[in-house]
This record gives sequence, structure tokens and C-alpha cells, in this order.
Amino acid sequence: MAVYLGMLRVVRLCAGRPEVLGAGGGLSRVWQEARLWGVRPLSSGEVDHTAPLPIGGLSYIQGNTKLRLINKTVGWCLDATAQKIPDKEALVVFHENIRLTFAQLKEQVDKAAAGLLSIGLRKGDRLGMWGPNSYAWVLIQLATAQAGIILVSVNPAYQAPELEYALKKVGCKALVFPKQFKTQQYYNILKQICPEVEKAKPGALKSQRLPDLTIVISVDTPLPGTLFLDDVVAAGNQEQHLAQLRHTQKFLSCHDPINIQFTSGTTGSPKGATLSHYNIVNNSNMIGERLQLSQKTAEKSRMVLPTPLYHCLGSVGGTMVSLMHGVTLILSSPVFDGKKALEAISRERGSFLYGTPTMFVDILNQPDFSSYDISAICGGVIAGSPVPPELIRAIINKMNMKELVVAYGTTENSPVTFMNFPEDTMEQKAESVGRVMPHTEAQIMNMETRTLAELNTPGELCIRGYCVMQGYWGDPQKTDEVIGQDKWYRTGDIAVMDEQGFCRIVGRAKDMIIRGGENIYPAELEDFFHTHPQVQDVQVRHPALRSSGETPRGRGHGWGCGWGCLPLSLTLEGGGSEGQPDGGGNLCLHSAQEGGEDHGGGDQGFLQREGGGLIPALPALFPHPPSCPCDPGIKNFSVYSGVLSWQLLGDGEGKRPKGN
Repeated sequence: MAVYLGMLRVVRLCAGRPEVLGAGGGLSRVWQEARLWGVRPLSSGEVDHTAPLPIGGLSYIQGNTKLRLINKTVGWCLDATAQKIPDKEALVVFHENIRLTFAQLKEQVDKAAAGLLSIGLRKGDRLGMWGPNSYAWVLIQLATAQAGIILVSVNPAYQAPELEYALKKVGCKALVFPKQFKTQQYYNILKQICPEVEKAKPGALKSQRLPDLTIVISVDTPLPGTLFLDDVVAAGNQEQHLAQLRHTQKFLSCHDPINIQFTSGTTGSPKGATLSHYNIVNNSNMIGERLQLSQKTAEKSRMVLPTPLYHCLGSVGGTMVSLMHGVTLILSSPVFDGKKALEAISRERGSFLYGTPTMFVDILNQPDFSSYDISAICGGVIAGSPVPPELIRAIINKMNMKELVVAYGTTENSPVTFMNFPEDTMEQKAESVGRVMPHTEAQIMNMETRTLAELNTPGELCIRGYCVMQGYWGDPQKTDEVIGQDKWYRTGDIAVMDEQGFCRIVGRAKDMIIRGGENIYPAELEDFFHTHPQVQDVQVRHPALRSSGETPRGRGHGWGCGWGCLPLSLTLEGGGSEGQPDGGGNLCLHSAQEGGEDHGGGDQGFLQREGGGLIPALPALFPHPPSCPCDPGIKNFSVYSGVLSWQLLGDGEGKRPKGN
């Protein structure tokens, strides 16, 4: 089937552009040439490997539609996979010593789903899963889908205020959690906002502050006022409840909401992105197709997952990809542990590894890294935050992960919308987030004019297609702010698209810095710092805005500055200065708009901390004011002229630059 729908959309988008459309509205020569190489009929042998190209020199692209969309529920897909490969290993929970085949997993999921119905839950009810990665997490994820219950993914690190907000926001009727993990005492935290639970009859909780919450289920041990998960699953083994499950499934639709994931959000309270079966079934199927998992042997389809299941990367990219493509899912630890991830790869012969950039950095830096047998690993997915080019090269070279791909997306998009092909070159992986996924439209809009941006021009990335969420639960106003009447979702990310359709994320719209009429993107600064051998991690954020009351925050650090600084979270290898044994530090690079004058001179600069040690710093753009209340340790800041064209000197102990 030929794909010409995208052409019609671009004709509409390009209206009034003489270089694309002729004066009379007909196709110009440029457009006709673009049509020949941008949109064409797909042969029967092409599926996802046909990479569409942008049309007419504009930042618009539509993924191919050869791969069919699946109009099925999660439960139907689990049934189909279990019937097709019943004896293949489906799930390995490394830290719980649990192994299940697809047939065994389906049996347990069906009993758990029937058990949830037996205690009074019904289609459309919300159930919160609150805890670290575990067998119970996967079981509840799939069981709720089987029964039409909406899974609410609750951050396992939530304390009482965050938990109360989340449960109230979506009206959770049930909550599932372990008693404790490390210092996180889940039951005691719940009692802070729901003291009635201790004396409540199990399954009949009446809470003043959480009026919707009536059912509390403990995962690992019976607790006062709670049902025990093992007992719930056992109840589901009764024929009457299994019959109730089969009856319920007759009325499920692939367009029913099935998962609410709270976005972290940089402003205000978290919002509950609501995803349907249709969203996550198709997104996980296309992730697997892009990774070519269906073509892998059983030995080459073993996925190690250290990422949290309460995030889309874990629950969709992990659990659902495993289910859709018959891949063995290996949970390496309750929370991320680089050493445990390496142990799982070695002992379980893991062939694919998922992770965020910081996770991969930790794995690569394990002291005994070379002692593990990781010869089975061949590929994986890195996503979740911007990926430094140097890290991509290090992973591919040091771990021999030639099929590693970068994925980009948002929770609101189910989540993946751009992704590399495994056969892309190292440079394509290092310099982009890949190409658009099937059945997905992407466009980059000029931030000021809200018209389509030219290729290689930064603008806000917008997404349209099957993957866009149903909305923010109970918040139509916030939904309308990001999804227009034309169904385009505004990601808030600044991106650039090239002639081959590769996309590069250069920052967040609200993080963009305007200096002297020039747009400066944090990602470009981060990439530059990553080229220095001593820099392990760096985060650049927009200055705090007094009017909004926002406080910029860096990964792993809590800090802010009311002086209009550009916060920079910098981690140096081997220690950057005395008093900083881990080499970490939060540096503030100030804007000239907040005081100080540009200093003429060369194009090099350093930050000097008390105790000695010169740290290479960003010159030119951000002269330092008389004092910096964010970091009293900074006693001197040398600034020089030049825009994004400076040079890092020495190894952190270089000589003081001239003109200081």
C-alpha cells in the first residue's frame, strides 16, 4: 500500500510557501523532487526498515505505515504469546530466584486477575502499585490489564505527601505494596495519611483523607488491615472467579485506559498521563520491531532490565516488549545496582540491556567490570535523558554492544517516538536519537512564529499519532495545554531534524537561554563538557525565574540560586578539588544580565574553588557577579570573550589563564 497521506498533510502545512508550492497552489519542482525521495510506495519486503525522509526542506516527517497497528488488549497479547511459545522462559527475577515460562506466567496472571475481581475491584477502578521492581510488580501490571483495572504506577520513593496526592488525584480504590524496602517503610508511610488501616477490616478500609481507598494489599507479609497478595491470587483460582474474569474480558476494548503514569513535571504537581491498551501494545510492538527482536533466537533474546518498572521505559519498553516479542525479561535488582546488572548479564547470558545514561556510566565504572563475562551482550536501549555522544562510543566499544540504540520519547507518547536502527553508524547513534517510529508524525515548529521550521533549525518538537496519551487524568485544562485540537502533542523539547530524518534533542523549551538575541541550548553545552576526559556527568539548566517561583534542580543534587544563574551540575573523575573527594560540584555560571561586565581576552576560562584546583568552566557568556550565594566555595571566576568556541586547558590542574 502506498503511503501518500503524509504528503497531503504537508501540502496543508506548507501553504503559502512559494519555494515548496507553486504560485497556483500546484506542486513546484522542489516539492516534486521531495516526493520522489521522501514518500513512495512500500514493497512487500519492507516493514520498519524503510526510513521516510522529510519533505520539501521542512522539519516534518511521517513514519511508515506498513507495520499494522494492533487492535488488541494487553491480555489478548499475553494469551497469544503463551499459546505460541508456552515453554519459553518469560520472566527471571534475579534477586528473588523466580523463573516462569510464558505458560506459567499466563496462569499466574489469570489467577491474580480473577483474585482482584473477587475482592470487589471492577473494570475502570484504579489500583496503585507502589514498590521497587519485583515479581509482584510484573504480576500486578499484567493482572490489572487482564481484568480491565487501571494500573497506577506509583514512584516507590514517594513519601506521605506525594503518596496522598497521587492516590487522591486519580481516586485509587486499591493499593499494593511491600512492607519495607531498605529504609522505605511503606506500611508506616501509609499509616501517616491513613491511620485507620491498622484497625480496618481487610478489604473494607474507610479513610477520612483517602475516601476512595478501600482495599490495601500487602505483597510480602500479612499486615493489619491489609489483604495478603498470595491469598488474593489463591482466591482467583476458584472457577467462579475465573468465570467472572472471562465474562469481564468480553467487554474490554483496546481503547480502554489501562495505565496512569505520573510525569515528573518541572512545574506544579505531577500529572497523571493516561495510556490505553492501544497506546502501549503498539508502542512496545514497534520498539521490538525496530530492535529486530522477532528475528532473534531464544539465546539472543534475553533482556536485562535494571530500570524501574514504574517508568514507561521499564513497563512498556521492558515488560510489554517481552510479552509482544517473546523475549525473556530478566529483572536484575529491586532498584538499580550496576554490579547486579553485570551479574545478571553474566549468569543469565543477557543479550540486551536497557538503561539510562547514568546507569550505563555506573556499569562501565564498576571496579571489577572486566571480571564479568558479558560476551553474550549484543545490543540494548539507552534512554530516559539526553545521551552524551562520548558515552555512546564508550558503551559500544567497551561492552561490544554494536546493536545499541538511542530511544527518545515522553510518558505522554507511550513513550518512544524516535529511535535508532541497530545498523545505524556509531556517529548516527552518538549524534541523534534516531528516526521517527512507524505510524508517528513529527514536526518541529518555530518557537516564535509557530510555523514549520526549516531543516537543521531548532524548534519545538510536536508528535501526533496512535501513541499520544488519552490525556492527563482529571485535568482537562493541562491536557489542552499540550494537545491541540489538531491532536498534535507539544513535547516542550527543542529539537533539530536533518535531511535524512535523524532527530537531535538540544534542550527543553523552558531551558533555552537567550543571550544577546542568540539562542543557547543546554544540550550543546553538556555535549561540549563531556568531551573533557575528567568530566563524568554534567547537567545544565535554565536560570531560576523569580516570577514563577521555580527552582532549577540537577540530577542527584538539590540547589537553587536567586541571582539568575545558569546552574551547572558537574562531576569530575578522580576529584576536582580538595574538599570534594568524589569530584562532584554544583557550579553557577552567571548571566551578564544579572550584573558584571564581559571581560575581553582569550577564549579560555576556569572556575577556581577554595582549596585549590582549577576547574574548566564556560567562559564568555556568563560573567560572574561579586559573589555567588549558591556556592561560597567559588572565590574567583575568569571570563573571556567568545561564543561556544573556547578551549579546555590541562587536566584540572592547569595554569591560571592570563587576564585573571
